[in-house]
Amino acid sequence: MSASLEQRRNLVTAIPGPRSQELMTRKKSAVAQGVGTTMPVFAIEAGGGIVKDVDGNSFIDLGSGIAVTTVGNSAPRVVDAVREQVEAFTHTCFMITPYEGYVAVAEALNRLTPGDHDKRSALFNSGAEAVENAVKIARAHTKKQAVVAFDHAYHGRTNLTMAMTAKSMPYKSGFGPFSPEVYRAPLSYPYRDEKNVDGAAAARRAITYIEKQVGAANLAAVVIEPIQGEGGFIVPAEGFLAGIAEWCTANNVVFIADEVQSGFARTGEMFACEHDGVVPDLIVTAKGIAGGLPLSAVTGRAEMMDAAHVSGLGGTYGGNPIACAAALATIETIEADGLVERARQIERLMLDRLHRLQADDDRLGDVRGRGAMIAVEIVKSGTDEPDPLLTSAIAAAAHLAGVIVLTCGTYGNVLRFLPPLAISDELLNEGLDVVAAAFKENA
Repeated sequence: MSASLEQRRNLVTAIPGPRSQELMTRKKSAVAQGVGTTMPVFAIEAGGGIVKDVDGNSFIDLGSGIAVTTVGNSAPRVVDAVREQVEAFTHTCFMITPYEGYVAVAEALNRLTPGDHDKRSALFNSGAEAVENAVKIARAHTKKQAVVAFDHAYHGRTNLTMAMTAKSMPYKSGFGPFSPEVYRAPLSYPYRDEKNVDGAAAARRAITYIEKQVGAANLAAVVIEPIQGEGGFIVPAEGFLAGIAEWCTANNVVFIADEVQSGFARTGEMFACEHDGVVPDLIVTAKGIAGGLPLSAVTGRAEMMDAAHVSGLGGTYGGNPIACAAALATIETIEADGLVERARQIERLMLDRLHRLQADDDRLGDVRGRGAMIAVEIVKSGTDEPDPLLTSAIAAAAHLAGVIVLTCGTYGNVLRFLPPLAISDELLNEGLDVVAAAFKENA
């Protein structure tokens, strides 16, 4: 983080400022309109808990670039590692002349991910690419084809991962036909499930669907986010993940945990599935893995990971040496700076503030999440009916007041908070003050 970047919210122009407006005009004439932006401002510097724009405005960052900059936007170890690697070489392609950084990242992933079984890893570029490769590995291992994903799931924007993603707009609408042999099962959604549907019952419900409409004999893999991301930060009830995983083990089905958004200390454990004591067969990681550089991975049981034939996995840029250097520095930062515990501290602070806000405002229908992955589901007063318009209004008000917050959810009614673990308590509290004021303004 630049020593000159002051850690305080500071608005010196209206939002957006004149320079951001100029750049937005250029964007509209140069960038495909399908690439949208949440904020109307252009960043010039970022670090700690602050993003500074080209007009000199400083925003409190409660989004982390969608859970990417967990260690901060310019963590010192990451900056130093990247600089050193750039000076050495930027690319050779691991499949042509391999390099130690790729192997070291694989070793770190094999050590850090749940379970003490023999593991292997393969590196890629994006979360969607890693999910696709996890499915390829599962199909090679089981010699079966079908894949089950869940209600409210988000797994990416490629053809296969669009098929696995639940929400049509904006991710899938008009982009079909999609990959076949993808099925959707009901999720455990504690806020919206019937009161008698606990985790075990929700698992039985999903398994019944899978057995009747897909069949274990046809099913290569079940893919699930231990805590859903774009679908609304839904935390399945206790026992749901374990029930699904046990059924997979008994039926030669690969259990794939998509930890793209929830991994790397984000939830107060290194990986979210650890909260439920679940050891996945394969685990998919990306986002927070490399401090902002593009890197993703599939890590899993050696016999599964080795099922694909030689050269069946890979890609020109997969495990780029600069991204690998960043990943090793990110992991060192998480471990050396105690960021798993920091995520737990953030959870306590945020849940306390949001529950107090909820006690005075029934439009906060549900407050949920783990670690620094917290959400509020917003509903119409006196009901559980989703209120996406109010959600958008709250987010917009926060943006204009200098706080970056994101929305998500199948119904578009979830405010999600993904602060960098490098943020101070003071900035975090101030950001939540702004959110609370936005609710009052929109009473």
